[in-house]
Parts: sequence; C-alpha cells; structure tokens
Amino acid sequence: MSNTPWICHRCLLRAFRPFSRRYVRYQSTAAAASEGVSPALLTRARSVAAEHGTLSKQLAEGFDTRTAKKVGELSPVASALKEWEYANESLAELRNLIADSSTDAELRSLASEDLPSTLSQLSQASHSLTTSLVPKHPFANLPCLIEIRPGAGGSEAALFAGDLLRMYQSYCARNGLRCTLLKYEDASGMSDPNGSDAPLQEAILEVQSEGAYGIFRSEAGVHRVQRVPVTESKGRTHTSAASVLVLPNLPAESEEAESDFSNPESDYYIDPKDVRMDIMKARGAGGQHVNTTESAVRLTHIPTNTVVAIQDSRSQPKNREKAWGLLRSRIAQSRREAREEETLKLRRSVVGVAKMGRGDKIRTYNWGQQRVTDHRSGLNVHDLNGVIEGGDALEKVMQSVRSWLDEREIEAMTAEESSSNQ
Repeated sequence: MSNTPWICHRCLLRAFRPFSRRYVRYQSTAAAASEGVSPALLTRARSVAAEHGTLSKQLAEGFDTRTAKKVGELSPVASALKEWEYANESLAELRNLIADSSTDAELRSLASEDLPSTLSQLSQASHSLTTSLVPKHPFANLPCLIEIRPGAGGSEAALFAGDLLRMYQSYCARNGLRCTLLKYEDASGMSDPNGSDAPLQEAILEVQSEGAYGIFRSEAGVHRVQRVPVTESKGRTHTSAASVLVLPNLPAESEEAESDFSNPESDYYIDPKDVRMDIMKARGAGGQHVNTTESAVRLTHIPTNTVVAIQDSRSQPKNREKAWGLLRSRIAQSRREAREEETLKLRRSVVGVAKMGRGDKIRTYNWGQQRVTDHRSGLNVHDLNGVIEGGDALEKVMQSVRSWLDEREIEAMTAEESSSNQ
C-alpha cells in the first residue's frame, strides 16, 4: 500500500482558489457586461460600496443617527456587490483552470462540474446587485390612499369603478393590510361611509399598513373594462374605464408627520394661509343629524386650486382632520410628480423611457375572454375572476409591473452612467 496520503481533489480545488483569485481578479470588470451587470452599473455599485465603507468607519468612531441611517440604506448594495464579486471571481477561476492545459485532468473535471452551479450563483448575484441599485421610492414605506373614479362609459364605468374598489378591499383582506373606506359617493351625489351597491362616483380607500404605497403605486392609471353590460339587450360588448390614483399618506400621529407638516422643505408642508376652509351641511344618507348640522368640510389650496371635500363623519373635527390629510397627500404627490417630470426630461435625451401617468391606459379587463392584460409589463393572465377577487392572480399582475418599473429604472441608470462616463 502506498504511503502517499489521500487528498480529496474537490478540497484541493477549494484550496487552490485563494491563489487563483489573485491571478484572475483583474478579469472581473472586463467580464461584467457579459455576466449580467453593465460596467456602468458596476462603477456605481463600487462607488456606493466605497461610501458605505467610509461611513461605517465614521460610525465605529462615534455613533450618529444620520450616518447610521445612511449606512443602513447603502448596506444592501455593499452586500450585493460583495456576493457578486465572489461569484464572478469563482467563475473566472474555474474557467482559467479548465483552459489551462497544465491543470490536472481530475481537477479540470471537477472544475467543469462546478461551472453550472457557479454560473447560476453569478446570475442570481447579478440580479440582486442590479435590483439593489434601484433607488427606493421616497414614499415606498408609507401608508396610502387609493382614489377611484369612473371615466368614460356612463353607468357601466361607475359599476366597474365599484368592482375595482372591492378588488382592492379584498386584496387588502387577503394580505393582512389594514384598510378603511374613507369616502364613498354614488352617482347621485349621495355619500355613504360604509359603501353601497349603487353606481360609484368617487371612492377613497385608506390603506393604513406601512409599505402600502410601495405595494399599490403601480396601480395608478386608467383601467379599462370590456364586457357586456347588464342593461345591454343585444349582447354587444362595451368598453368603459375607471381611473385609479394612489397617494402617499403620512399618518398624522407619527413623529415624522409632525416634523414634515411643519417643515417648509417637506412635500407635506402646506402654509395654512394658502388654504380656504368652507363649512357646510352634509348631503345624503346618515339621518337628521348629518343633514342639519354643519359638519361637512371643504378645503381649497389656493396656489394650486386643489379642492378636497369630506362629509362622511358626523363630527366636523373628524371631517376636517381627514380633509387636511387628503389635501397634504395630494399636494405631496403633485410635488413629487413635478420633480419626476423634470428628471424624466433629462433622461429622455439618453433613453426612451415614457412615464405612465394617471391619464394613461395601463390595464384591460376582458370579461368575454376571462383575460387581464397589463399594457406596461405585457403580462396576460387568463384568470379574470382571480384578479377581481384580489387573489394571487392580482398579485402576479402587480408584481410584473413592479419588476417592469425596476427594469425601466435600471435602463435609465445605465444610460445616465454611460453618458456621464463618456
């Protein structure tokens, strides 16, 4: 029997890696584009990681709340870059071993066996790194308000708007999201805070759970329905539409709200001098008290002519509080959209990214074919009932749009980085 100790070749391969990496490290950047991450995004990631390292050292020397918050924001990119670099170096090392004629035959065979799994790891790391670079929307963690109004199509549009309201209520119930019907007004102008089966004129659904805006913001736009109305005697398919507006909602009782409401630099700040408040009697159902007491509140933001009216509660103070919250949300959204539009004007010069605004058709619900089509992500789902019931089918559609938004953001970032590096 030979006295030569037995050595596991896979262990030998792992032991060889640290020395091999010194040789192949320089290949990482050159191979970045072909392995799923553009050199422009890689440059941005390394810049972010360098800033993360600098701030982490500062934090070690002395705690600072603002620095700690920034470090937390940059950590996902730094971690994703570290994973990507490890996977990329492992892949380059394996390819080097396979291409080197002096490599032991069994070691080369083991390297070939490891290649597919390493490629898969690099693909996952590339995706994680790319998505970590997508800037988080400043309102993503906030609760939200979902406003639904019928568009073209008469009573059928109003009925479809009611379907959308119930779809979002069901989605919230299925996913453990707390929601309240803040306002419900039917086609006759009657207001019912509990909702009804009457054709809808306007509804505002408040989703109080944190992160609701990030979940629902992709729903903003025009939703189109194609179906045979119940009043259609000849069986013809009609096309109607309803608009959905999603607003960020900063809770009034939070510490962040107090600072934002009083900070002139905040999107939520409104100078009380710019707002006219009118008090009036409520209309519609609710009993004698509602109709005879001046409890309805209407706020008008004079500089933008933004009007908010709330009359759902018997209490004037409660209606006033709700009206102020809704007014702040609308103003904050309009200010954010104005900044985004300025950014998009700059981006359009380097990449063709169109904005899907509130006036754009984003989705079609075809009852005859039991099909839902999202016109942004291009996804078709042949489970209309599952979508309308707020189930997994709706989540599948919404997730496809979130991914689509991330992809458009990545395209824009890549174009900006490439343009700035030229």
